[in-house]
Amino acid sequence: MADMTNPKPRAVLQHAETMDPNSQIVSKLRALYSAVEREPLPDAFLDLLQQLDSVEDARKG
Repeated sequence: MADMTNPKPRAVLQHAETMDPNSQIVSKLRALYSAVEREPLPDAFLDLLQQLDSVEDARKG
């Protein structure tokens, strides 16, 4: 059975993750997406969505 208390395999894995360019790209893209998600929607965009909802409601009713 493998010794699970040995920190060396995990340290090697962490080093490999930091060296892998794809991991770095994924990490940076996730951070960017999270930042964009937290930004509020501009009022002009919210107004446009409200106008579109009004047009859809008028067509239905």
